[in-house]
Amino acid sequence: MKLHAETSSTPKTGPPGGDLPPVQVLLVEDNPGDARLIREFIRETGSRNFQVECIGRLAGAVARLSEGGIQLVLLDLSLPDSRGLETFQSIHAAAPHVPVIVLTGLNDESLALQAVHEGAQDYLMKGQGDGPLLVRAMRYALERAHTAAQLSAYAEELRTRNAQLEEDLHLAREFQLLCLPAQYPVFPAGTPPDQSALQFHHLYRPATSVGGDFFSVFAWSDTTAAVFLCDVMGHGLRAAFITAVLRGLVEELKTHTTDPGVFLAALNHSLHAILRRTDETIIATAVLITADVATGEGRFANAGHPSPFHLQRRAGRLVELRDHDSRHGPALGLFADATFPTCRFPADPGDALMLFTDGLHEAEGSGGGEFGLERMRDFVRDRLAMPTAKLFAELLAEAGSFAGGKPFEDDVCLVGMDIALTNPPARAE
Repeated sequence: MKLHAETSSTPKTGPPGGDLPPVQVLLVEDNPGDARLIREFIRETGSRNFQVECIGRLAGAVARLSEGGIQLVLLDLSLPDSRGLETFQSIHAAAPHVPVIVLTGLNDESLALQAVHEGAQDYLMKGQGDGPLLVRAMRYALERAHTAAQLSAYAEELRTRNAQLEEDLHLAREFQLLCLPAQYPVFPAGTPPDQSALQFHHLYRPATSVGGDFFSVFAWSDTTAAVFLCDVMGHGLRAAFITAVLRGLVEELKTHTTDPGVFLAALNHSLHAILRRTDETIIATAVLITADVATGEGRFANAGHPSPFHLQRRAGRLVELRDHDSRHGPALGLFADATFPTCRFPADPGDALMLFTDGLHEAEGSGGGEFGLERMRDFVRDRLAMPTAKLFAELLAEAGSFAGGKPFEDDVCLVGMDIALTNPPARAE
């Protein structure tokens, strides 16, 4: 018999030997002479690792395989009740995990190769070869089948773990979305939301199941609102974990100070104390803006974050907060004692503040290049009078169109604060 080229060298390992039970081999061969020759080939090697059963019909072979216990099949493709490739297909369908070595004549080598392509472990040419080649092919077939079974088990385990991870990520996403503001504070307190002197809007799209962008809106007085937005470097689970830490720190600090610069300095100090215990550099950019409708004063502090837009709607102008005051501090988490200047700007009725993370303007176009801050500024400037919520939706759609419909590679978060065109409420005594 002639051995296929794939098994032309000695395998590194083989099936169990020694005192272990012999391998159960099913020989499917209707020619008594060929069946006897194969048994002699195995016997002449002195191997006691194989115990051969012989069946001369496909139907009988399929029935025997259904009983179990067979570990290897030697299969003649030409049987009284089946011929050609269908013979192998029937055996393989009956026991897909049992390795099969096809036995074929000189004129059917192409047919044997087809069987190998469809899942047979090897093929042997009748009338050529000897016992050692046959036994070597059988050992190779068993070894490959064992390896394939291990890989299949590993793949199934990986699929199971991935499915569990997907479930965990879905739950994490649900919790993260639940942490977004369900309702915003009103000014003064108790005012119907549609009559609040300060009104808020947001649009949030994580790049993966969970995101690294986080924002919070809270009241620092009956007339003063604070909007905090941060962007943790990267996205996914690591970024989401840091945002959870920041969320807790913000909740703790917002009752201790009403100064944006002092707030960011305290937040940075606490975050640095946590992050210095890790081996990786993790940073977050952030910005905090306040608006007091009683005094018409806005204040902000920036920690390496893109400068928010100031939509001066009555004047028909769009400026950036850094145009009012360009001072800023470093990103959060880099230096323990970093300082963050508190800057001021006029917060006039009819104005709007637009905070954003870089996932939008860094969106990559289908033809290359980024959406860019300049394109983003021009888009907003041309739509200053548009309601903020609609402006956000159209801006996101414009960036998505620029990207050719591809998902954004980074998280996208937009937060807006409108200063209503109403008489400002009096300060609470």
